[in-house]
Amino acid sequence: MSAKPKLHYTKGRGKMESIRWLLAAAGVEFEEEFIETREDLEKLRNSGVLMFQQVPMVEIDGMKMVQTRAILSYIAGKYNLYGKDLKERAWIDMYVEGTTDLMGMIMVLPFQPADTKEKNLALMIERATTRYFPVYEKALKGQDYLVGNKLSFADVHLLEAILMVEELKPDVLSAFPALQAFKGKTSNIPTIKKFLQPGSQRKPPTDEKSVAVIRKIFNF
Repeated sequence: MSAKPKLHYTKGRGKMESIRWLLAAAGVEFEEEFIETREDLEKLRNSGVLMFQQVPMVEIDGMKMVQTRAILSYIAGKYNLYGKDLKERAWIDMYVEGTTDLMGMIMVLPFQPADTKEKNLALMIERATTRYFPVYEKALKGQDYLVGNKLSFADVHLLEAILMVEELKPDVLSAFPALQAFKGKTSNIPTIKKFLQPGSQRKPPTDEKSVAVIRKIFNF
């Protein structure tokens, strides 16, 4: 039996959260080694295991993988969540790049000053409802999943994005019935349902206390 993947990151969501989501959706148990201080990060950097001196880093299948997208693609391919052929993979990649852009807008909000945050929150909601969600709404009309009518990396990422936006605007799906149905269906997939329960390895939204810790660790 191979060892469980081990995730090296802070206790926050950040770029590791999508990796946690994908492993959980695939039904893969994983361990976490948290970076809680600047010294923890420096120790990891000095050990030589971080290719570009950056985290996330995931130990999996004898590799110490870095770069979020490379890690996600490997997990998706390994656990049959990456389509049946090259064309399906291309569609999955396009959809994932869209949700990555949207989640990136959310991820930076807690680190911004109040006036900037308010303006960028409004911009994020505008982009979600006019640029991103209409694309997924159209794709899901008449089918349960985005690509090949089978659960893929793209669906897991989309659900993560929907829930992140809803934390900031609970009624954001009011004009998107297909996305509402998608959310209901995918949230009840047993592995995902388990991950959404209290006490799982899913991390809470970034609060002021987390921001202070992260600023201290990464020195910014």
